Amino acid sequence: MQDYPEFGPIIGGQRLNAAGRQTIPVENPATLEVLNHLVLATTDDLDAALACSARGFYAWRRTSALERGRILRASAQLLRERSDLIARTMTLEQGKVLAESKAEIAGVADIFDWCAEEGRRTYGRVIPGREDGQHFEIRREPIGPVAAFSAWNFPMNLPARKIANALAAGCSVILKPSEETPGTAFLLVQACLDAGVPGDVLSLVFGDPPKISEHLIASPIIRKASITGSIAAGRAVGMLCGKYIKRCTLELGGHAAIAVFSDIDVQTVVAKLAATKFRNGGQVCVSPTRFYVQDRVYDQFVDRFTAFAKNLRVGNGLAPESQMGPLANARQIGSIEAIVADAVRKGATVAAGGKRINNIGHFYEPTVLVDVPDDAAILGDEPFGPVAPILRFSEAEEFVAKANSLEYGLASSVFSNDLTVTRYVSDRLEVGMVGVNEAAYGLAETPVCGVKASGHGHEGGIEGIADHMVTKFINERVQYSA
Repeated sequence: MQDYPEFGPIIGGQRLNAAGRQTIPVENPATLEVLNHLVLATTDDLDAALACSARGFYAWRRTSALERGRILRASAQLLRERSDLIARTMTLEQGKVLAESKAEIAGVADIFDWCAEEGRRTYGRVIPGREDGQHFEIRREPIGPVAAFSAWNFPMNLPARKIANALAAGCSVILKPSEETPGTAFLLVQACLDAGVPGDVLSLVFGDPPKISEHLIASPIIRKASITGSIAAGRAVGMLCGKYIKRCTLELGGHAAIAVFSDIDVQTVVAKLAATKFRNGGQVCVSPTRFYVQDRVYDQFVDRFTAFAKNLRVGNGLAPESQMGPLANARQIGSIEAIVADAVRKGATVAAGGKRINNIGHFYEPTVLVDVPDDAAILGDEPFGPVAPILRFSEAEEFVAKANSLEYGLASSVFSNDLTVTRYVSDRLEVGMVGVNEAAYGLAETPVCGVKASGHGHEGGIEGIADHMVTKFINERVQYSA
């Protein structure tokens, strides 16, 4: 397509063409049209990116935090100026509605602005010595070149968090984003380079994920790996980092349990939760995926939530009237069809949706399930799509037990006006992020973090920058002359 050019690796500030390299098609999930072809990196290209990253780190770590911050702010400005082009590219290749694409870019610009300032505050400390002439100093220094891997569901936000945190800390980065949404990542990296990030500091590669992760992480040049993806992908990267004794940040899947107590205003809470659930077609790791509603308001909640799902307009993300776009790929359609069929086979009732839309495009109806039995797969496996199982509960202790029963530990929320209840629940949830009368996370200044199988380390906030730094202790003795 004329408005979707051929994309490919960027190494040493130079875009690589298809000559001598494999290409793969990139599909529009709304129309199944081939947008263009993506150029994949060769092994030699990966070695060139590693050499660039080593050189780039040596120079970038010695660039003042003030100058690094100026470049990050310039990157943010370019992203805002190019928002229309990037948003259209994102919607074409990922499917989300155009308004969500634009909001994602605005959030990313905010991340770059925040990291630009916070990178100037990576403070160490001075500890009083034990003797005259002795000085103890703690320094925070960049860890080194980073290999970063990101998924397709937020093709701008996920790589941007990795890039901005690493650059603010003084690290160089090799980014390997999803091959299904390459254009957005390409335009992000290009904006950073145009803003002044040196070509050796930031590289972009595409190719077979296991082969690239093995090649990069095995290199002595790479000091840290970061991935946003499935638990299986995170385990693979974590094992590689363990093998080579390298730091890793793993931002993995979730299965967010939501508690809705009977003292809330049902209409207000449904409006917030339903919009959050169906954002990006439910393809969000922190998306509400298990709705536990207290008995007294259960029927009212189901009625309103079902009405919202039935009235949601699903269509091509570029169409102004669309409120939810297609799922991103055929795998997601197959997964959602299978998990809904399993729930129905075991006794669940479909209150809304439950099937594909049209014969062209990866469209699926916003779906509500009730009477879901405990052994349904949807209550144990992350349903990465527009499906909301709504269940009853009676007491706070019952909800906490259900919420904590899985290997996931990313996010969870509690809705109640009783501070005693919200504090009880939030204190006992085994997750990295808790919403109290909220179900939104991931601001520039706050960390994204999971526990249990949902993750390791942090992205965002001061914690995200700190995870790209190492601590050095200096014990200095000065010999004073008489």
